[in-house]
Amino acid sequence: MPTVRRAFVVVIDACGAGPLPDSAAYGDAGANTLGHLAAVTGGLDLPTLARLGLGSILPLDGVPPAEHPVVHGQLRPLGVGKDSTAGHWELMGAVQTESRPTYPGGFPAEVIDIVVAAGGRPVICNRACNGIEAIDDYGAEALRRGAVIVYTSQDSVLQIAAHERVASADELHAICRTVREELPPAHAVGRVIARPFTGEPGAFQRTDGRHDYGLAPRRSYLNELQAAGVPVHTVGKVGQLFAGAGIDEQHPGATNAVALAQTTRLMGALDHGFVFTNLIETDQVYGHRHDAAGFHRALQEIDHVVEQWLSVLGPEDLLVLTADHGCDMTMPHTDHTRECVPLLAVVPGVSGAASGRRHDGLLADVGASVLAWLTGAASAAAPALPGRSFVT
Repeated sequence: MPTVRRAFVVVIDACGAGPLPDSAAYGDAGANTLGHLAAVTGGLDLPTLARLGLGSILPLDGVPPAEHPVVHGQLRPLGVGKDSTAGHWELMGAVQTESRPTYPGGFPAEVIDIVVAAGGRPVICNRACNGIEAIDDYGAEALRRGAVIVYTSQDSVLQIAAHERVASADELHAICRTVREELPPAHAVGRVIARPFTGEPGAFQRTDGRHDYGLAPRRSYLNELQAAGVPVHTVGKVGQLFAGAGIDEQHPGATNAVALAQTTRLMGALDHGFVFTNLIETDQVYGHRHDAAGFHRALQEIDHVVEQWLSVLGPEDLLVLTADHGCDMTMPHTDHTRECVPLLAVVPGVSGAASGRRHDGLLADVGASVLAWLTGAASAAAPALPGRSFVT
């Protein structure tokens, strides 16, 4: 297999593509982030993604089926959960078979005591809410008392927000690292997330200093790639979701603009290897706020950059566009939604029917395909990992 082969997997966060058989068990019956986004906005204007076959995956207002689609379809999870950790892990073959603890009623005293001890500051809030609500409702009190804001969601996360006048971003990161290390197994949430913010009451703003402190999966396709001598790069929060396991180099991507620019730079700089990118704003900025117009604008910006990427891809390149879960703005809640995810796989070096077929399968098929593309190894080379390659 030529060593000059490259693969790029780009996760458009929370861009779900329709309900799963068990969506109702998660409170997400009928969830369809892309379908409902298209309906709410009066039709999506995404010419590049449309040409690749986005409208061939599922019915979407404004996006007709493509005349010559790339490999396209819907991918489903094997494991539990509906957050970024579960989705990104499964894309690389690491399946969460047991749910991590969640705290819809707030964290118990033993967890709060760990946060207090780690930071030496009072804790306020301690309930389930979204991040903007947390700093809007509790930011002034946090400033007045020198406190940190602890909150959670439907997901297995412990989020700690601190105004930079109470704790600098570096201090907050240190607090979160300590909490991550000190949480006992019974309270080992999927992620401890640092959320620094700044500004004055009534005008608080989250900064780009977010950091996710996750758990490492036992093994994933990232480890298989490393074992085969393939350099593994991540952009954005991906490296944090894997706690650095199986990753050679992590690149920044706190905003879509930064992550898109970093991915574009790597396309120009790398002659071989794997790049795994997360585009966070469709989730963090727009999905959780039920901002359909903003979600659409973010997709349009991505669409424009994808057009640029297509012009630089060569016959030895693979580009996969997908998602990790949904965040349907028509749901009565503002949390993630349990959905399948879209698959668009651009393989310039493969022509004919094989390049435009429909492939419905597992999220893990993405990792299996990357391994096959970059090493020539079939998924049988990683027997402990699920997934079936959609490329040769």
